[in-house]
Amino acid sequence: MPQVPLPEYVPLAEVVRSGMLESVHYGAVVGLSRDGRVAHARGPVHRPMFPRSSAKPFQALAMLRAGAALEGPSLAIAAGSHGGEDVHAAETGRILASVGLTTEDLRCPPAVPGGRKARSAFLRAGREPERVLMNCSGKHAGMLAACVARGWSTEDYLDPDHPFQLLVRRTTEELCGEPVAHTAVDGCGAPQMAVSLVGLARGLWRMNTAPADGPERGVIDAMRAHPLYVSGTDRVDTDLMTRMPGLVSKVGAEGVMVLGAPTGETVAVKISDGDAEDRARTLVALDALRTLGVDVTPVQDRLRVDVHGGGAPVGEVRPL
Repeated sequence: MPQVPLPEYVPLAEVVRSGMLESVHYGAVVGLSRDGRVAHARGPVHRPMFPRSSAKPFQALAMLRAGAALEGPSLAIAAGSHGGEDVHAAETGRILASVGLTTEDLRCPPAVPGGRKARSAFLRAGREPERVLMNCSGKHAGMLAACVARGWSTEDYLDPDHPFQLLVRRTTEELCGEPVAHTAVDGCGAPQMAVSLVGLARGLWRMNTAPADGPERGVIDAMRAHPLYVSGTDRVDTDLMTRMPGLVSKVGAEGVMVLGAPTGETVAVKISDGDAEDRARTLVALDALRTLGVDVTPVQDRLRVDVHGGGAPVGEVRPL
């Protein structure tokens, strides 16, 4: 008999249309208390998974450890998944120029802006995809800055055996408290390292609760201070961090999200179907954060997503 794929995932959110249950989002969610203990868990939270862009704070820390001179917006965009707005392209270009490089040195694929407004303006102008507009270009610029700082080669900085990527691996394992289970190629071409959902949460918790004058907190504080550079206009990370000052938020592809409260409570979520419409992970993560005792009232509207019919709301997606 064929094995059922990922059978351990559990129901996390339900889709109700006109009073009838229509669909269910499965996944896993873990919550750490302010002292770092697992206080809430549903589903396979110890199973390896790809954190995708939710791991960018770990990569940004490796950049600082390598000697990259990143701070403020440049550090925030290095840890972010930007929307391809003009400010994002300008900041990415500034990082590269500061180390004598240009956007031609980026190895991420060309892309169009991810933000709705920026994408519409881009398409109206008839422009072609550019590497600098790819949501990971800030991270790639930071990686290149780290390589220049250490005298490492820049042409092959995405190779898993490159000194910088080996540093990312060591940093990830240290923060997450577990070995990397598998290494793959991320959407941007960089190595993607699998850890458990507990490991992802633990890694952000360690950075968030580190001494205020250290590089770990430096990454987190830059993200909090410059949320526009972490994500962009009308995008979830920027919205949450703007409306809940002190919160750190980082989404990842395929239904991943990690949140850290200023008091230390941390939540990580994986939606098993990939959450392509981004309708489940945020409400599940906020519901878990609320379960841990964190006040999420400023973003209460994010705890449900409307289901539409005929152009009007006829139901909702809600956490279970």
